[in-house]
Amino acid sequence: MEDADPAVIFRRPLPPARRRALQAFAQRLGRELARGRPFLCLITGDRELRRLNRRFLGKDYPTDVLSFPWAEGPDAEAGLGEMAISLERARRQARRFGHSTDQELRVLMLHGLLHLLGMDHTRDRGRMARLEARWRRRLEMPAGLTERVRR
Repeated sequence: MEDADPAVIFRRPLPPARRRALQAFAQRLGRELARGRPFLCLITGDRELRRLNRRFLGKDYPTDVLSFPWAEGPDAEAGLGEMAISLERARRQARRFGHSTDQELRVLMLHGLLHLLGMDHTRDRGRMARLEARWRRRLEMPAGLTERVRR
């Protein structure tokens, strides 16, 4: 399969410059972390995240990010999968942690992509947390989700 750019779909309004910046960030993650394997990122709201969480995980509440791999393992030929991010949760979390909504969206996108790459912070004895921390430093990002849970 040829390298393909990741796609970011916006179901919530963001100014064009912010949309372009998030798409550029997704492309960088696609090149550097996903190694050219495509993924899809949906920026939506709490209502849709709640619906997806209920339908696929049996949890009837909204969350910040959900990841849905297309196939098992990091070598899947079709690409990595899809993630959905709640813009409303990103805004609230950004305020709580003292950084911008765009930074929080990047934190959530990185976290979701690591899940698409097959990582699971609930079972990997810190492997995902360590990798997320390395990428956050490399990308000059604020604290990630796995780091926040440990605080």
